Amino acid sequence: MTTDTTGTADGASLFGPESQFSAFFDDPRWALAIIRATVLEAAHPQVGAALVDNSVFVAHPWRRLRNTFLSMRRMFGPDPAVRAREAARLNRLHARMSGSDSRGRAYDAMDRATRAWVVATLFESAVTMCRLSGQPLDQDTMEQMYAEYRGYLAALDGDAAELPEDLNDFWPYFDRVVENELENTEATRVILYRLFDHLPAPALLDGAPTLWAAGRAVAGPLIGAITVASLPEPYRRRAGLPEMPGAPTLMQGAYLAAGLTRFLPKGWIDPENIIEALSLRPGSDDPRARTVTALRTRMKQASALLRLLTPLSGDTGPGPAPSAATEGNRRSAEEFFRRVLDQTGDGHLDWPDLAAMARELSTRLDLDEPEEARLYDAFAAWWRELQAALDTDGDGRVSAEEYAAAVPSLAGPALIRVAEVLFDATDKDGSGSIDADEYRALFRTAFHRDLTTTDGACGRSAFVGDFLSFMAGRRTSTPYDPLLADA
Repeated sequence: MTTDTTGTADGASLFGPESQFSAFFDDPRWALAIIRATVLEAAHPQVGAALVDNSVFVAHPWRRLRNTFLSMRRMFGPDPAVRAREAARLNRLHARMSGSDSRGRAYDAMDRATRAWVVATLFESAVTMCRLSGQPLDQDTMEQMYAEYRGYLAALDGDAAELPEDLNDFWPYFDRVVENELENTEATRVILYRLFDHLPAPALLDGAPTLWAAGRAVAGPLIGAITVASLPEPYRRRAGLPEMPGAPTLMQGAYLAAGLTRFLPKGWIDPENIIEALSLRPGSDDPRARTVTALRTRMKQASALLRLLTPLSGDTGPGPAPSAATEGNRRSAEEFFRRVLDQTGDGHLDWPDLAAMARELSTRLDLDEPEEARLYDAFAAWWRELQAALDTDGDGRVSAEEYAAAVPSLAGPALIRVAEVLFDATDKDGSGSIDADEYRALFRTAFHRDLTTTDGACGRSAFVGDFLSFMAGRRTSTPYDPLLADA
């Protein structure tokens, strides 16, 4: 069966609302399948090394989920122009990710065979989720869906040659990679044994740490056990992954229960709205914010009641933010380092952290390549400035202690340049101020926040000052908190 990036041999579209992918995307089983696919991706040495060095999935998993979801929506949507733009953005992002792992082996996020494996895990996990939930796919449906995933890879790489053309040849390819190439990587261990146990609360539950900690204490180990039990047996054996007694039954039950949601009325489950609602904060001007605020109030009440009835020892979840009246609207150096600067969650500040900031800003603002390159260059210059000023032991990164000892060095000339590049990217008409339309595009569309101005517009100096106040750790009540500080 020969395919291209737009249709199959019989003329059916690979993308859009009629695709098999679209039929599954709003399916709750997809959440289980995505977790499983992510573990299989991370088990590949190249993917695992790139995740550990560059990804924000540990410190900001909800942001990573949101961005992945929106990216796949664009890639599998009906508009070829949107798909081409997103593919170009992903390729620019991946081209900046290369290095070597802890064993000195090189990795490159643009490696075609590795990218093919990522797509293969998504397809195989979708097939597996249907089988485990008692609704196995027929051959024709599988072939159509496989053509869609090959089309997705072709949109990224120009062709899908790294994946077998015929579905019957895919399964030996998949088994070979599982048995010969996958490892128990650091990224796999982090996902299975750290991320689920220490998953930060989404914005919706940030004010209810006791409630979140109680739910996570139960759900975390269960999700980990379900995921491990669903992995291919040869990989579990080679990686030495322990299987909890009764986990296969638990896993089967979880998939079957998720599969029952197909009987719900159409439209009851909208993952895009759910993900956005989890990310909204009370200060947002999103129309859904009022409902979210009311729900957060109920969550806080439930959390307070749970704390009174069953206090959790060692509950280290974040409490309500200090009020501006008592704290002068300032945050501690430790909090700013942890929530804003350490984007990858490894306890240090280095280039991947700042690259993650540039990546998030570029993604939210949907910057074109020249603007995106200028923003990355500005962040790179800021990193060189920070490294020279703060890296006192010369290890190529900045510790929390080194940062706290020299906080004023954060707001140097290079950071001002970052703010200026961001302002220029927002000031589309080059007028020297952000007008009402540009204002809405930046702070409402990208940040879901209002920025108080006196005349309906924001000048360069005011914009730069506000950005520096945030990035130097001096203020918390700015539009940038939900972008760079929230999980």
